[in-house]
Amino acid sequence: MSWGRKGSPRMSSFSSHRRPLSWILVSVGGLAVFLIYASFVLLSSSIGATVQDLFYVVGSSGKIHGSVASSINKDTTDANMNKSFDLVNDKTSLDPQSRTVSSGVSSDSSIEQTDTKSSSQVELGGSSSVNSQITKEGSGIETSDAAASNAQESVTSLSNGAHSANSSLPAKPHPQIDLPLAAANSSRAEPTTSNEASTSFSDSNSTANITSSADCDLYHGDWIYDQSGPLYTNNSCPIITQMQNCQGNGRPDKDYENFRWKPSQCDIPRFDPKKFLELMRGKTLAFIGDSVARNQMESMLCILWQVETPKNRGNRHMQRYYFRSTSVMIIRIWSSWLVKLTSDPFDYAPAGVDKLFLDVPEEKLMEYIPKFDVVVLSSGHWFAKRSVYILNNEIVGGQLWWPDKSKPKKINSAEAYRISVETILTALVTHPNYTGITIVRSYSPDHYEGGAWNTGGSCTGKDKPLAPGELVENGHTNYMHQQQVTGFNRAIKKLTNRSKLKLMDITEMFQYRHDGHPGPYRSLDPKKITKRGRNGRPPPQDCLHWCMPGPVDTWNELVFEIIKKEFDGVAAS
Repeated sequence: MSWGRKGSPRMSSFSSHRRPLSWILVSVGGLAVFLIYASFVLLSSSIGATVQDLFYVVGSSGKIHGSVASSINKDTTDANMNKSFDLVNDKTSLDPQSRTVSSGVSSDSSIEQTDTKSSSQVELGGSSSVNSQITKEGSGIETSDAAASNAQESVTSLSNGAHSANSSLPAKPHPQIDLPLAAANSSRAEPTTSNEASTSFSDSNSTANITSSADCDLYHGDWIYDQSGPLYTNNSCPIITQMQNCQGNGRPDKDYENFRWKPSQCDIPRFDPKKFLELMRGKTLAFIGDSVARNQMESMLCILWQVETPKNRGNRHMQRYYFRSTSVMIIRIWSSWLVKLTSDPFDYAPAGVDKLFLDVPEEKLMEYIPKFDVVVLSSGHWFAKRSVYILNNEIVGGQLWWPDKSKPKKINSAEAYRISVETILTALVTHPNYTGITIVRSYSPDHYEGGAWNTGGSCTGKDKPLAPGELVENGHTNYMHQQQVTGFNRAIKKLTNRSKLKLMDITEMFQYRHDGHPGPYRSLDPKKITKRGRNGRPPPQDCLHWCMPGPVDTWNELVFEIIKKEFDGVAAS
């Protein structure tokens, strides 16, 4: 072995460590460059995007709603949002999956008891729980079906108000008022259905008489079979109230899901949930009314749920769903009659009976109206329930209540409905701080045949829309609709603020959809009766609310058309 100078152990060791040392220096330098670059990327993409989103949301909305949030501090934002929209103290934890199912019609008298009690007691409160439980409505069928009311009101009264619906139409439409032809035209159209299951909605476009969207009457047309099917399924939407989950409850047919509304003069495109959320960016849409309003609100949520899962910010008195991508809030407020309600004694009416002050809007509801950009109002069916009517601080009538049979009532339930509509709409169109769009969804028809909800009425076995000539006019439905339109027209004349008033007249077109109700498929009960008995008596059923998915989704397509016309200048083509 040679141990010369160049081969000495010291020199060999030095030489073997020199190269690794240089690599260490290169690695440290590379790491430093990487850290600097990564910091630059994080700052520019995360914080920069966050700040940009914050200013874009505030700037695009025109005003800061309780629903506006940024991603800078999620917890703080959500907490502030909860405080600004909580109308009541949160007393119940909500979970969309933890609803109970009732299968008995007898429980109808207790339907939405919690909401009924709270309708005149809304107050400010703390933030709600992130986990929410949807209010159990629909535990029975409302006593408010039209047939039940027919049994209480004289049929001869129908002719007394039949002409009043059109008597107050303005000669020239107001730019803030939308009067559909259905309200101004006394002739009744005859929607038709396709007899061929193979006829698709798109095929009908080639023969349609297309007019400009500004002139299109959305409320007269045909129910056309659409092979593309519904916008969602009962399995793709987790919040459907069980009583409206017809497929989940075992309904064997599905064609009722596949008919779409086709106006005679134009087309309504399929609902685009992404476009809707973008169009409503930073805005709030509130559904206000009874359980049919809840039916429509859930339909809207099911459609939007297909592109984004909202954050549940509700409590047991007020449902609120927040879509973070566009800061859109969908709200539902329970209000059975839309006017002041109390069960306290009044004059000779004892405690415990609901008393309606027909000329006083629900006060707490009016306090929060300025927060809403679009309001969809619906009411009417609760006027068949037991109640006392008070006008100008005097008892003027009652439904299923009247202590002195020798003393005539001054108004009936339909007339009370007209006054309530005029009251709430007048309050909206004269509110100094409300500038939103009010969409009045007209009276929703029920389809109890052969009796009322509790006297053998039925829609069992209906599986497709009525064809031309098959419709049997429902006198009570028509009368309630006329009274509602009269109240609408009278409120129009009092408009003083910058809000807009729209009548979404669905009554006539939906009289053809007797197939769209749950009928006997109201619960998961495997032992439920779904067919008539040997004596011909039908099973207990719901012919008032609407299956989901089903015809009720059309209401929200119409709402979208109204919103597009107002916010985007684009409507049906």
